[in-house]
Amino acid sequence: MSPGKKSRDNDRAAVARPSATDPDGGGSTLQLVFGLVSVIAVIGILGVAVFTFVVSRVTNNAPVSHEDNSVKVETPIGTLSANDSEQAVKDLGVDLYPGAQVKKKGAADLTIGPVRTIVANFESNDSADKICSFYKSRILGATFKATDQDHCTVVSKEPMHIITIKVEGGDVTKFQIACVTKPAPSSN
Repeated sequence: MSPGKKSRDNDRAAVARPSATDPDGGGSTLQLVFGLVSVIAVIGILGVAVFTFVVSRVTNNAPVSHEDNSVKVETPIGTLSANDSEQAVKDLGVDLYPGAQVKKKGAADLTIGPVRTIVANFESNDSADKICSFYKSRILGATFKATDQDHCTVVSKEPMHIITIKVEGGDVTKFQIACVTKPAPSSN
């Protein structure tokens, strides 16, 4: 056998032979992975605890007022009014379908910063098709989507005023009107 061939055979044997180093060498990698997972879990738990503490402080210090069946909560990031149905209907800025009844506990008014969102829920004995046609003719330039005779959505997207009307038929036709407004940018 030539010396060069012996050297190559020894090199192959060295590559094929398992390392005689630390048999627990793979264990240190596993310990590192478990350590990282543990650190991430601890950070996550601390994050949830801090979030819970902050939300608790904000909600405990937020002024809450009750008037009749409505509730108003004022927080540092905005105001939430719930169940003041008559006021919500007035503030929607949309014609109400004739004969529709506003659900008594189905309205909310949320203001976060300069953006105001008003939502009200209604019922009518008329068909979904009639209600959809009414709003389609009233809100010019709106996008109209009907999945079938008993469901439709009407969306008007003006730059500072978005109106969405979702209608769902059944024994009683239910529909929801949502209006999102934000102030016009100031021209300074």
